[in-house]
Amino acid sequence: MSSHGGARHGADEPTSFALQPPNPRLAVPTPVPHPDNPYAAAAPAPSPEPGTGRLIAGRYRLLGKLGHGGMGTVWRAKDETVDREVAVKEPRVPDHLPERERANAFERMRREARAAARLDHPAVVNVHDVAVVDGQPWIVMELVTGRSLGDALQEGTLDARDAARIGLQVLGALEAAHAAGVLHRDVKPDNVLLGRHDRVVLTDFGIAQIEGETNLTDTGGFVGSPEYIAPERVLGQRPGPASDLWSLGVVLYAATEGVSPFRRSNTPATLQSVLNSAPAPPTSAPGPLADLITALLAKDAASRPNAAQVRAALESVANPPAPVPTQEVRYVERPSAARGVRPGRKTWFGLGAVVVAAAVAAYLLIGNPFAGSRTLPSDWRKHHVQDVAATLAIPAKYQPGLPDRRTDKGHWITYTDWSGSISVGLALVKKSEDTLDEIKDSAAAQMYDDNGDFKQSGSSSLDMPENPKTATEPTGTYRGRPAAMNTIVYDTDDSQYPRPREVQIFYYKTTSGDMYRLTISYPGDGDFTARGREVAKTAIANLDVDKS
Repeated sequence: MSSHGGARHGADEPTSFALQPPNPRLAVPTPVPHPDNPYAAAAPAPSPEPGTGRLIAGRYRLLGKLGHGGMGTVWRAKDETVDREVAVKEPRVPDHLPERERANAFERMRREARAAARLDHPAVVNVHDVAVVDGQPWIVMELVTGRSLGDALQEGTLDARDAARIGLQVLGALEAAHAAGVLHRDVKPDNVLLGRHDRVVLTDFGIAQIEGETNLTDTGGFVGSPEYIAPERVLGQRPGPASDLWSLGVVLYAATEGVSPFRRSNTPATLQSVLNSAPAPPTSAPGPLADLITALLAKDAASRPNAAQVRAALESVANPPAPVPTQEVRYVERPSAARGVRPGRKTWFGLGAVVVAAAVAAYLLIGNPFAGSRTLPSDWRKHHVQDVAATLAIPAKYQPGLPDRRTDKGHWITYTDWSGSISVGLALVKKSEDTLDEIKDSAAAQMYDDNGDFKQSGSSSLDMPENPKTATEPTGTYRGRPAAMNTIVYDTDDSQYPRPREVQIFYYKTTSGDMYRLTISYPGDGDFTARGREVAKTAIANLDVDKS
């Protein structure tokens, strides 16, 4: 049976109100009957827990304690009206509260319990009833068979897909609660139950907790576990949905890394860590999940992704796209006489500042890079960006960066998916602003010039790769005019976890002499490679520039 949130905190964290297993009773030795007295008394039965057998609200018979914490005790009970076992939470507030505050706290619990009872989501523990006994609301919930995520993590960490799958169900519970105006305020592994048939249930939906205005200064304790409390709550600010999402980020970190990022030896140090410490970057689940966790742990609540963005990132990890069949492999080398231009340093637009190192050994150029469909997928949108004088087709959930209106090298805009794995950037260098004479005679010449620059010096203002492997397709057309395609493959310079990256660049020079570069960057290997190539093909095929 589940403990409905059994905690694992020591005596140095008295502000954690998670449930804990009840104290074990001392074993009573069985007396050995005297050989001359076969009727010697049998061993006395252990005395039941105080309160066992009590009938609540005329129907709920208490059978035994499942666990207890600072805010109440959870009992296993039998609903004698419908003949089923349930979990009943007996509320408790700190004894030092004045009577008026105690009454207010109980009233708040009652209202929140009724709000939680209206939540309809498979990942929300069902609240069957609120039984008021002597002015105190006893919460009657379903009894979930299983163990907590906290218990599971005692045996080892989760891989990225399992963590994302559990995170999605917890997120669904939070979305249902937030839509009903209910904040959880204590999302942590011990409140995530792993039930049968892969069911994940989030318990303790604010149904026995004091509202946010009760803080350290007036009661001496927080509601919830310090290491999972968002910074704004530590500062006494009013919490919102972003506070629960912060806690979800800490849960995902602990689930994959095996340690809570903010836990310290005592409560004050833990709270200081929440406020001021930047956790070590996640390494056990590199890629999109690590990026999401980092984003969720932003100290500023307004900077965290919202629930829709978190869902998109988790779904991409939990359900990665199936790999596409390998197509024809073509290696295209740069003709020795085709360049005819001087290599040099130049700025790349739309790639983002990625520090890279050694090139990988080969590149698979899949299909014709100019052969994308002009039919826009249903989950894509078109955006006209005045700064780059063009209309870009982008997946609807991609987030834009700010156009750079001040650079003397040109204008550019980027869009990035929330996992940070795929980015699309468009740069425009206008002929009228090309004071350094960097625009070459044609799209192909520009592409070859970039190739020579990267291969010779490996340097630019954005630290592009040294000696990258490149594949080119200079013979394509755009609007009936020559266009060029360049693909660069390289490894990041992370000494511990170097990751392959792949970049496709589409070049087009207008009749007026302006140069466009459309750049799509994505992982060079793994689940996102096929998706990145698909995004590149569709974005290139649907690019519309204002003047041809």
